[in-house]
Amino acid sequence: MERIEKKFAELKRRDEAALIPFVTAGDPDLGTTLEILYAVERGGADLIELGIPFSDPTADGPTIQRSSERALKNNPSMAKILSLVRRFRRHSELPLILFGYFNPFFHYGLESFCRQAAAAGADGVLCVDLPPEESGELKQWSDALGLDVIFLLSPTSGPDRIRQAARQGSGFIYYVSVTGVTGARRSFDRQLRGQVARVRRATSLPVGVGFGISTPEQAAWIGGFADAAVVGSALVQIIETAKDRKQKAARAGKFVARLKRAMRRARRGSKFNVQGL
Repeated sequence: MERIEKKFAELKRRDEAALIPFVTAGDPDLGTTLEILYAVERGGADLIELGIPFSDPTADGPTIQRSSERALKNNPSMAKILSLVRRFRRHSELPLILFGYFNPFFHYGLESFCRQAAAAGADGVLCVDLPPEESGELKQWSDALGLDVIFLLSPTSGPDRIRQAARQGSGFIYYVSVTGVTGARRSFDRQLRGQVARVRRATSLPVGVGFGISTPEQAAWIGGFADAAVVGSALVQIIETAKDRKQKAARAGKFVARLKRAMRRARRGSKFNVQGL
């Protein structure tokens, strides 16, 4: 049993949903990113998505686009990012997922990427623009090296796509809460609960929900029916507005702690006024 599978099994025993923060590698630099990773772990993160900065992030809203732009100014090569993963792994067993677009992985070489990512201590890969039917070349190496490949589903995904993602994916299913790009939102469609239930019926994998979660109340609501809540833009914005490395890490950790406390209280029956949901 690998780290991602172990973590979800552990949380299921505790009747908890996972909190998965997203952090852009190299925003504003790799040293600060390392401090942020440890801070969100201390705050209560259960898994972490480490974003690979890319010049054309078509699925990302303005907040994460800006974070990629800031990171790219320092030329954080894939080799440097994998070195960051290796440094993080020296003091942490938290599952870590490399989240990005196919172009950087392909440009690096899929075999080399998978071998070095696994050796560095990464646990999975989520490639935003790689559908299951086109993932064979990546999975040839990821499967052999024990890296989970996580696929995206959305409200527009039909039964065939859901079954295919469930059959070919591992780790968990990432369900995109809305059509469109990433970014904090004030409200979610009330049909989201039913949409997640539809995916659950097709897979034994955990189902995490992301895109738009920005408040403790929203994370708590999502955690009431999904196996995980993924929080990206709201956290990246906190990192963007903080002044220096120490403040960025501290504020990121505190925000994650607020999210996790809310999710735990919701599972234990506390009532939330989830405005706009």
